[in-house]
Amino acid sequence: MGALPVLLGLLVLCAFFSIIRPNFLTAGNFANLFTQGAAVVLIAMGLVFVLLVGEIDLSAGFASGVCAAVLANLLTLQGQPWYVATLAAIATGALIGLVLGFLVAKVGIPSFVVTLAAFLAFQGVMLLLIKGGTNVPVQAAPIVAIENRYLPPLVGWLLAAVAVTGYAAAQLLRHRDRSARGLVTDPLSVVLLRIGGLAAVLGAGVYVLNLERSLNALISSNRGMPVVVPLLGVLGVALTFLLSRTAYGRHVYAVGGNREAARRAGIDVDRIRISVFVICSSMAAVGGIVAASRFSSVDANTGGSDVLLYAVGAAVIGGTSLFGGKGRVMDAVLGGAVVAVIDNGMGLLDASSGVKYVFTGFVLLLAAGVDALTRRRVATGNR
Repeated sequence: MGALPVLLGLLVLCAFFSIIRPNFLTAGNFANLFTQGAAVVLIAMGLVFVLLVGEIDLSAGFASGVCAAVLANLLTLQGQPWYVATLAAIATGALIGLVLGFLVAKVGIPSFVVTLAAFLAFQGVMLLLIKGGTNVPVQAAPIVAIENRYLPPLVGWLLAAVAVTGYAAAQLLRHRDRSARGLVTDPLSVVLLRIGGLAAVLGAGVYVLNLERSLNALISSNRGMPVVVPLLGVLGVALTFLLSRTAYGRHVYAVGGNREAARRAGIDVDRIRISVFVICSSMAAVGGIVAASRFSSVDANTGGSDVLLYAVGAAVIGGTSLFGGKGRVMDAVLGGAVVAVIDNGMGLLDASSGVKYVFTGFVLLLAAGVDALTRRRVATGNR
């Protein structure tokens, strides 16, 4: 069924909240969904890689907080340029992933134990970096712009046109190549339907985001696509290409599907396992930078609270298996959209935190249950 169940679930949730709270379906709230869910989606994209090889990273949330603290420390306390601080934050994430991956793959400590220990330790590291839990402001304009500025409407249309053109070229070339080799491929009508569907979705999204959202446009105009949206798109496409079009991606799926078979096939299993932790923590760093941009500051709660739970939930709700070997980067985007809609809709309903957690937990349990039942059917051959 692919992404169909989560897409249907997303539509049902949107319809439900739109009926109960008509202000859910407004241009302003639509833009809010992107800025509220961006950090979680970015962390979830990295977690997909770790889950694909059958591992888990419980430290991804606070790893994002540590990297955000490095960013804020260098910007505000050390006076470094924004690009130096950004590179240092991402390098910190990569180093964290390298250490975690080495302990899991080479030393042989279970990933649950390693990342649980890191989960606890990183909270202390954050407190040390931000001087005992103070709020460190982030005022560098390029960083603040990620979550708080909007692209001109024309740029939004141009980006949508580039995305549709690129997707159409990739789909048509793939269809032509597979047909020329005599391989099974979808009918051309289905390919064209996918391209048309993407064009319709992106066109509608850009149109809504280009509507005026300011209460008084004469004082301050508030139109256009949030800057974080193209960032999500570029990273999503790049990681999807890495997983689906490269030998490295095939090795990741092979290790997650059957580790011993992958080893006998000549794949360096340890290298793959270490690399997925590096990717996961690097994406957590990007998520931490986005979180710092959203609040224009970093404090002891950055990357904490429910960030990790929502990120793991986004990957699993989207369709990534907790048992390894099954998942896509798109799962993190779709699952993140579901989590963002629930969080946003419950907020509009003035629901308590308890109700939010119960509802989100139910959706996560439902997704995990569907995954377990699907695997059981495949194992028994009852398709």
